[in-house]
Amino acid sequence: MTLKYGIQDNKTQLLMLLLQVLLVGLTIGMTRTVVPALAESDFGVPKNSFLLLSAFVVAFGVVKGVMNFVAGRMSERLGRKKVLLIGWWVALPIPIMIGFASSWNWIVAATVLLGINQGLTWSMTQTASLDLTLAKERGLTLGLNEFAGYVGVAVAGIMTAYLATLLGPRQGILIFGTSVIVLAIFLTLVGVKETLTWAQQVVIQPHSSQNTSSSTPLSGAASQANTLSTTLARYSQGVSAQPTTLEIFTLMSWRDKRLMAFCQAGLVEKFVDALVWIIYPIFLYQKGLSLLNVGWVISFYGLVWGGSQLFTGSLSDHFGRHLLNVVGMWICGASVLAMVLGQGITWWISSAVITGLGMAMLYPNLSAAVADISLPTWRGSAIGIYRFWRDLGYGIGAFGLGLVAHLTGQMESAFWLVALSMFVSGGVLWYFGEETHPLINSEQ
Repeated sequence: MTLKYGIQDNKTQLLMLLLQVLLVGLTIGMTRTVVPALAESDFGVPKNSFLLLSAFVVAFGVVKGVMNFVAGRMSERLGRKKVLLIGWWVALPIPIMIGFASSWNWIVAATVLLGINQGLTWSMTQTASLDLTLAKERGLTLGLNEFAGYVGVAVAGIMTAYLATLLGPRQGILIFGTSVIVLAIFLTLVGVKETLTWAQQVVIQPHSSQNTSSSTPLSGAASQANTLSTTLARYSQGVSAQPTTLEIFTLMSWRDKRLMAFCQAGLVEKFVDALVWIIYPIFLYQKGLSLLNVGWVISFYGLVWGGSQLFTGSLSDHFGRHLLNVVGMWICGASVLAMVLGQGITWWISSAVITGLGMAMLYPNLSAAVADISLPTWRGSAIGIYRFWRDLGYGIGAFGLGLVAHLTGQMESAFWLVALSMFVSGGVLWYFGEETHPLINSEQ
């Protein structure tokens, strides 16, 4: 089989993967507006029980983080498509459990399954897309992926708010969620290709490329390999040819200061999304906004986050990742704080829009930075470990937000905690991180 690399040569399959991640976003998005806002009235959570309320996001974050870690290694053994399909089968009971939940414990249990689903499916759409594209297209590839996913999150928030108004929250989520998941399983079976062969071919090609002319069918692999010499040189000290899971984990987590900086930034930026997921709906609902208007404010955040990644991912391919990542962290911190410093739907939408823009600056480009300095033989594991730390931020952030709000009795304190964390984490990223784009920074 002739293997070609790049967005243009694989556009049909990449579009299928974008459709998959859109469905992934719709699946998580169905829980983000209706469930927190109606936790007290429909799911039995006592008023101001912030720790209990945060439990479902804590469960989601811990499980998703672990599954991101597992998914990377699974995909290098089973293949990307099988892991993606397993993730969708796990999701089938989720809308049923929410639709017939008799207590908040059922919501927590459903989000455990949601964490497994998201860890397996979203990881695989990214890894498979990176298998097919060139190094110079990574920012754009991840930007498109995150765009599709978070547009799905935003659209689901609006659609479930409308369905909850028309049919009731349980019935709306049941119909919407089941339709999305069944469609995703069908499209995975009939439309998604296995891409592991593309990743394996990139590793084989450098050893034979000197005997292959630029006009041969595998010249795409040779082009992909042009950046491997720099990447390999960066890791020639400390990484074996076939690294173990423990070796990659320690490299990502603390042995390499750059990768550590990316991982801690990914973890802390999830504090923002945990805040939006848990606190924003209650904060805005208690401020007098209708459920539909709450949905719109939160969806502006998701739409700007998703839509802007079409540009911020590609921008990093031309001008680098590092500055976008650091400034994005600080913009998010400032705009989260602004949410509680003003009043009115216009102010709150503006704050949500700026937060979405900050997230778009950093979100695809932290992942791209990890991919820049990871070899294809263990890139799936590296991305999985980065995503483990990043999505563990949901759990740590949700617990911290719930604890601070509980101890102070004020939701506003959660906003201050997130803002401070983003400012400090951005500083750590600025100091320990570096520009990783292989065509911008080729220093060893």
